[in-house]
Amino acid sequence: MISFNNKLIEHANNTKSLLCVGLDINPDNLESNSLSDLIDYSKIVIDYTRDYALAYKPNFAFFERWGSKGFMWLEEIIEYIGEGPILIADAKRGDIGNTAKQYAESVFTHFGFDCITLNPYLGRDSVEPFLCYDSRGVFILCKTSNGSGPEFQNQIITNKRPLYQEVAYWANDMNKNNNIGLVVGATYPDELQIVRDIVPELPILIPGIGAQGGDLEKCVKISNKSSIGIINVSRAISFPKDKSKSAIGSIAESYMLKINRALNE
Repeated sequence: MISFNNKLIEHANNTKSLLCVGLDINPDNLESNSLSDLIDYSKIVIDYTRDYALAYKPNFAFFERWGSKGFMWLEEIIEYIGEGPILIADAKRGDIGNTAKQYAESVFTHFGFDCITLNPYLGRDSVEPFLCYDSRGVFILCKTSNGSGPEFQNQIITNKRPLYQEVAYWANDMNKNNNIGLVVGATYPDELQIVRDIVPELPILIPGIGAQGGDLEKCVKISNKSSIGIINVSRAISFPKDKSKSAIGSIAESYMLKINRALNE
């Protein structure tokens, strides 16, 4: 059976896209607190980005806030996306082994995601239960795009390396089933270069483009020099100024083309 990382690369080659559309459907951005409006709008985002997206990344927080109805919405969205795109569960799970097994069963078996974002803070036994699923993968948080991330991620630890670098070495060592990737924010291109040098073969998921102002061209070139770097864009695609269907589609297409131009320069 094909490994998750090979599946990801194969799908990127077939679709000729490295764009991940983040589904952070925020009622504040839509200026509506109607769950029905949010569900309808999330389907519009999917409809007008299908031709450009390698992957979709539903952020669990925007579904969980609605309780059981939110989980029904998530199930509906997964079914609506259907076969083809890579489905990334942006859940940032991280818990002890017995609990991690339940999270893995939920995300991979119940919801049917292809991969999940994980927090490495609890160590190896919080990650391993996710690694034994055939053709499913994980993206481990390494150097995140948020401003306060360095509070811990840049702390120098026992090997005289920053914690985020140690996470990269640690993840690379665990990649026995070729199904581990890392999350590195576009707002830290120098650190992205360091991580890519540590993990030349691991996929990297890169948030922070668009609303957070990361350098798209630089990140594409760095992350794809030896493996695959996926560019995630959420708010900039889902919530253009006029929130029109045509704007959603044209912005998604624009990002895909910018990524491909940077890749081929």
